[in-house]
Amino acid sequence: MPATLLEHYNVYCKDLKKTVDFYEKYVGLRDGERPPFPFPGAWMYAGEQAVLHLVSDSGRTDQGSGAIDHIALRCTDLRGTLDLLKQDNVPHMLRKVPARPLQQVFVHDPDGIQIEMNFWDEELVEGVSEHRDASAPVFQAAPATA
Repeated sequence: MPATLLEHYNVYCKDLKKTVDFYEKYVGLRDGERPPFPFPGAWMYAGEQAVLHLVSDSGRTDQGSGAIDHIALRCTDLRGTLDLLKQDNVPHMLRKVPARPLQQVFVHDPDGIQIEMNFWDEELVEGVSEHRDASAPVFQAAPATA
């Protein structure tokens, strides 16, 4: 019985509104229909698929990604995404994948989970550098704007 599709990932978040706002504004997911569970949460959609389930006020104290390094999403409009992140001074890192028409933007959500946004076949952004040693951290603060 082979797996055929990753349906969604679930995040226990501290601040539901702040987390929903982050994923809508910076990742481009849409807060959508969710079954009437007896606990607060949200389902975030990419197109017609609820790819992220958020749960808050769960009583859990663990946050962040633990052993999971990052979650990757395919995105569009690299330049618009970078402009918005820079405008709001959101820490991020931009990388180019060697030998692929792929540029990636890494950000952390409000609970510290690293999100990789993949932009395939978009115009190369000036100054983008290729991925380095896999053991090196891939996240750093955005340069301050004057």
